[in-house]
Amino acid sequence: MLYFHWILLAAFLLCLLQLGVRVAKIFRAGAPKDYSAPIGDKKKAIGYSFTGAMSPKHKESAYLHLPTYAAGIFYHMGTFFGLLWLIILFTNLILPAIVIQISAIFLFVGAAAGLGILIKRIVAPKMRQLSNADDFISNLLVTGFQAFLGIALLMPQYVPQMMIYTAILFLYLPVGKLRHCAYFFAARLHLGYFFGHRGVWPVKHG
Repeated sequence: MLYFHWILLAAFLLCLLQLGVRVAKIFRAGAPKDYSAPIGDKKKAIGYSFTGAMSPKHKESAYLHLPTYAAGIFYHMGTFFGLLWLIILFTNLILPAIVIQISAIFLFVGAAAGLGILIKRIVAPKMRQLSNADDFISNLLVTGFQAFLGIALLMPQYVPQMMIYTAILFLYLPVGKLRHCAYFFAARLHLGYFFGHRGVWPVKHG
């Protein structure tokens, strides 16, 4: 491995360690004792928490703002896709040129979605009032990651700089709002358990 591989790997492991500690603290704290009688299926509710409950039909913050919701979907897909490509580049796997070109376009679309969300955060008065520096830094880092990775796919000479940039992203991730990538799973598990215990989830139709 070259120096930029080692920098990226070290940053990733440090990020993983810090996120692991945070998640361990959540589960070690445990759930409060629920004295109500269980009337639902908690396993089905937890599954629903990660699927149907995430539908825009069931989220007021989503169905009232569908364009932003759609941009968020593309933005997150671009991030996960970018992480997959990061592994491919790290392991020096060779893929056809057409795959690389299409992937770069997809990453640029994700970056554009992230930029659109950032612009809305700046120009929409309510969002701007609710925002802090971390909101802008986190968006810029992830949007930059997708854009930089797309450039590196088309111009491989920028792969070292892209990996060092991603190392900075990994170092920031556990200390900023981006750590919700770990808290998300703990929160959805808790919601599924809580509402499943009471028979509220999954939602029954008819």
